Amino acid sequence: MRALGIDPGTATMGWGVVERDGNALRLVDVGALTTPAGMPQPERLLQLYNGLRAIIERLQPDTAAVEELFFGKNVNTALTVGQARGVALLALAQAGIPVCEYKPTAVKQAVAGYGGADKRQMQEMVRLTLGLAMVPRPDDAADALAIAICHVYTAPTLQRFDVS
Repeated sequence: MRALGIDPGTATMGWGVVERDGNALRLVDVGALTTPAGMPQPERLLQLYNGLRAIIERLQPDTAAVEELFFGKNVNTALTVGQARGVALLALAQAGIPVCEYKPTAVKQAVAGYGGADKRQMQEMVRLTLGLAMVPRPDDAADALAIAICHVYTAPTLQRFDVS
């Protein structure tokens, strides 16, 4: 299974691809799509869409996972993140890639074993799980890898119960 994880955002959209190799996970590639501050929102969304389509075409994931929207206090941030999520979901649907969505606490539980794990703990677990020398940067890329890892761990159970 080759899984693409996406941490949505309009300034920075983290992405990471992992592949299950027997019982081990292997990093395929990781990065972040960025858009310049001050760029009009429609152009930012188009740039993210085009970048994500190129990643999908190049890396050919079998499945994908996107982090669900976490509603914080800043409504404007929630709206722009929601728009970035929409762009990611559209690009994945157009490519015919099945998508699952995970709450941040579910990702933390799957990767670190604790739904209240902090960012540093999560990054270290991503590093250890994938056997990396360093934590991937930027943080959004490491978060995307955590989402992909969660999906690889969770997808077989979802398939058994047809809950996807």
